[in-house]
Amino acid sequence: MQDLKNHITKLREDFTKGTLSESDVNKNPDIQFEKWLQQAVDSKVDEVQAMTLCTVSQEGKPSSRIVYLREFQNNSYFFYTNYNSKKAKQLLKNPNASISFFWPQLERQIIIEGTVEKGTAEQADAYYNNRPYDSKVGTWASNQSQKLVSRNELENKVEEIKKQFSPESIKRPDFWGGFVLKANYYEFWQGRKSRLHDRICYETINNEWIINRIAP
Repeated sequence: MQDLKNHITKLREDFTKGTLSESDVNKNPDIQFEKWLQQAVDSKVDEVQAMTLCTVSQEGKPSSRIVYLREFQNNSYFFYTNYNSKKAKQLLKNPNASISFFWPQLERQIIIEGTVEKGTAEQADAYYNNRPYDSKVGTWASNQSQKLVSRNELENKVEEIKKQFSPESIKRPDFWGGFVLKANYYEFWQGRKSRLHDRICYETINNEWIINRIAP
């Protein structure tokens, strides 16, 4: 254990793969996001759509987990989940949230803050209908975030759902759907040597995006 602690303490990484300045970025943060996302895709970053979603309970207790970005447009970012899950319950009580992406191959991070609301049933249906059959079954079988007696309990539920629904008959359950985060703040982070990172942020003032550099 002590060797592991010493190892973690001594880890160092000097970031040298890029720079970022106010003149580099697009005046519209959603276009800048799309540009960086495309570069991450072109660089074959693993799980490029994976993002950390942070929510906060009514008591002020934060929670975070990895979810997948599934759509984005006009400063709106979509993901899907069980509406009975912990994250969904927190979002329905406190809609303030953040998402973040970290692409170590490019030494880049993006943080996006905003407020979340439910997506439409039509959007959820369209996404759900394109999922593989087994994923659709899993949506029905999992009472997300609730305690299980054992793994067998979940697997038995999967078999029950498969007997109940064929690939042709299975539909999206009402308890599952989308959320959309509507951004009001962005930070684009480019790693730099000696921890003197570039951090360019956008925030809305009078419905206009204002760009600033902040200290690393």
